[in-house]
Formats: sequence, C-alpha cells, structure tokens
Amino acid sequence: MTVRRGYHFFQNPGPTNIPERVLRAMDRGVIDFNGAEFKAISGECFAGLKRIFKTEAPVLAYAATGHGAWESALMNVFSPGDHVLVVESGFFSMNWAMRGESFGLKVETLPNDWRLPADPKRLEARLNEDREHRIKGVLAIHSETSTGVAHPIAELRRAIDAARHPALFLVDTISSLASFDFRMDEWGVDVVVAGSQKGLMLPTGMAFIGVSHKALAAAQEAKLPRVYWDWRRLLEGSSQSLWNGTAPVHFFYGLAEALRMIEEEGLENVFARHHRLAEATRRAVEVWRRNDGPEFYCLDPRARSDTVTAVWLPDGCDADEVRAIALDRFNVSLGGGLERLKGHLVRIGHLGDLNEPMILGSLAAVEMAFEIAGVPHGKGGVAAAMEYLVRGE
Repeated sequence: MTVRRGYHFFQNPGPTNIPERVLRAMDRGVIDFNGAEFKAISGECFAGLKRIFKTEAPVLAYAATGHGAWESALMNVFSPGDHVLVVESGFFSMNWAMRGESFGLKVETLPNDWRLPADPKRLEARLNEDREHRIKGVLAIHSETSTGVAHPIAELRRAIDAARHPALFLVDTISSLASFDFRMDEWGVDVVVAGSQKGLMLPTGMAFIGVSHKALAAAQEAKLPRVYWDWRRLLEGSSQSLWNGTAPVHFFYGLAEALRMIEEEGLENVFARHHRLAEATRRAVEVWRRNDGPEFYCLDPRARSDTVTAVWLPDGCDADEVRAIALDRFNVSLGGGLERLKGHLVRIGHLGDLNEPMILGSLAAVEMAFEIAGVPHGKGGVAAAMEYLVRGE
C-alpha cells in the first residue's frame, strides 16, 4: 500500500482543485430550497453566471454533469429527425454527436483534423450547400478537452452569418468557461453548455445552460420528449425559479463563493493567469521536444488551449505508464488520452484554482516521470517555464 504525504497535485483538465473557501462555504446544514434565503443565494449565483457567460439571456442550472447539459441542449431545441451538423474536434464532439443520434436526430459531422482548429470557411461552404435550410443546428466545442485545441467560436458564428443560415448555434464551454474569453451574446451563441468542475472550481455535479431568446422560441416548438431537462418547467419569466426535484443547495453555497473569488480577482485577470500558466507549460513542452521527445498534439500554436496542454509521446512510449509513475511516485494526477488517443497522450490541466508553484511542481513531476519511463526528451523544461514566469511576460 502506497502511503502519500503532502498535497495531492491534481493536474487533470477537469475536475480541478476545489479551493478551501469553496469547501468551507459548502460545509453547512441544509436549508429549505423554497425559502427566501435560498432564493437570494440562487439569484446571486445566476446573476454572477450571466457575467461569466457575458450574456443578458437566461442561465439555467441542473443537478447533473456536463453530459447532462449536452442532453438538455439537444432535447429542448430539436425534434425527431432534425438534421444537425457537428463540427468535429475530438472525443467530446463525437460523444455529443452520439447523443444526438441516440435521440433520433440526423447527425452529420463536419470533418476536421483533431490536431487543428475548425475551419470556418469549411463550415460556411457546407451551410451554403444547404439551400433548403435542413440543418437545424450547428454544434461546436470551444476548448476540446481531449486534444488541447481551442476552436474559433466567434469566427464560426461569422461563417454561419456569412451563409445567411438560420441554424441554431450550440457551443460547449465546459473546459473554457471562466478560464479564457467567451462571449455568448457578442458571438451570437444560442445555447451554451457548461459544468461546475473546471473553471468554476466546484465539485462535479452541476450543469449550466445559457439560452438565447431564439433558442427559447425553438424550445416551444421542439418535439423531443423531455421532463427533467425541460426548460419550460424551470423558467418563470426570464429566470429560473423552479426545479425538477430537489435543488442542489450546497452547490449554490459553493458557487456563490467561487463567483466571489472570480470577481475579487477580476475575470480578465483570471484569463491572464490561465494564459500565463498555460504558456509556462508550453515553454516546458518546447524543451521536451528536443532529442526526438514528446511534442504538442495541437499543431497550430495559436489554437493551443489555455486550460489543457495535450502532449503526444514518441512512438513506443506508453503515456499511461508516465501518468502512473507521476501519480504513484510523486502524487501528481494527469489526464490521459481518450479513445484512439489512449496510451499516446499526457494531458496537463492548468485551469481553475492554480498558481505558479503548483504548475511548476507538476511539470517537474512530468519531467521526472519521463526520465523514469525512459521517454526521450530534452532536459530543462521546468527551467524554461521558470524563466518565462520570472520575466513576467
């Protein structure tokens, strides 16, 4: 039996570290979720979420994971047989697509190399072909957690507009919200999917949906069966005041505290911190690439996500062995490759409640794990990250 001491470095790209302030805020007894106290807390939270989503539209919450938010997004705006276009980006885009197929939607995939950001021109061309406007929705992932690639949501919106296409625009922000810039209203996103366990620094178990007025209108006509996910049952006017079942009261205490922490730091400063720690990680990978070592999975430097760096190991090296060494020897937890990427990727998460010593400690563990596992790599990745952070770029 391994006995671990000290702090567990949790560098998965979600769930993420939960701040002590959030844990302490949730450490309390139950209150009546129909009472005035809870209504005040939930109202504060929904107002804060709107500032994070950068929207004036309603934001809804469920006791669910992000996968539940995916289902809510699909079931409220589409009818059986509707044609939807999924912008391929990686494992999670294809899983969202699979849910649509399971619900009886006609799902088309807009092909894309997982190592590159989606091409808005390709989306525009496909929508121009759809002269009868059979495509009812376009689905995209902002930060594809499985690949470390950030996708150009604003540009994809412009492609939809350039094609003069009426399709709804649905976007997954599960590993980008509250970590790098997202603008629901300005970018014309109709449905936004988010979860609690990443940039919002909460435990897994809450899902959030941003809903434009266009999406709300579609929900009145949609024919897919829904009860638990039904927006119409939750909304009173333009805000959520009802629940399907018991409200997750303790999550709201934690969410209120997490939102206070974000606003104390300032949302733009949160983005800057995430970019700084991500860039430090990227500087380390640049050094590790030497000596025929690991490389970035994302081939476009401009599209590398500020929340997760996916590192592709050389042929013959086992990424899961590296991860096991990091966890067993150094108490550092890293993400692995999913589906066809299993065994090939180490995913280093750098989002949520995180600072410079935490990321440097994790990078040191990765570099030591490479050495122990016999992975060829350039030496001095941690030093390169330190040099970048010292300069304060």
